[in-house]
Amino acid sequence: QVQLVESGGGLVQVGGSLRLSCAASGRSFSTSAMGWFRQAPGKEREFVATISWNGGTTYYEEDVKGRFTISRDNAKNTVYLQMNSLDPEDTAVYFCAARFGVSTSTRADEYAYWGLGTQVTVSS
Repeated sequence: QVQLVESGGGLVQVGGSLRLSCAASGRSFSTSAMGWFRQAPGKEREFVATISWNGGTTYYEEDVKGRFTISRDNAKNTVYLQMNSLDPEDTAVYFCAARFGVSTSTRADEYAYWGLGTQVTVSS
């Protein structure tokens, strides 16, 4: 019902920035809370950031606070993740996800729809 497509990943040097975008299809985007998760090889999927349906509430994983910013533009059916001061520890596949609800959540199992991911690689 909802399709999500991430873009904006790539290779960046330490200290650099990237802006990820997640384009959503379907009419439910504007009433769905959104999240970003990431997964590095050999590690489990990790919460990164979440935003409520209207952008009024955001929440971040501790390691990315002050460096990453999640935002959304419901008119464009798009959610963003601005990533600054990137570190090799940020290297992972980043996934966009949509909840079947309006409130933020840090739990992957509370998200119903997922994109296929976009690779972010931070080199030294």
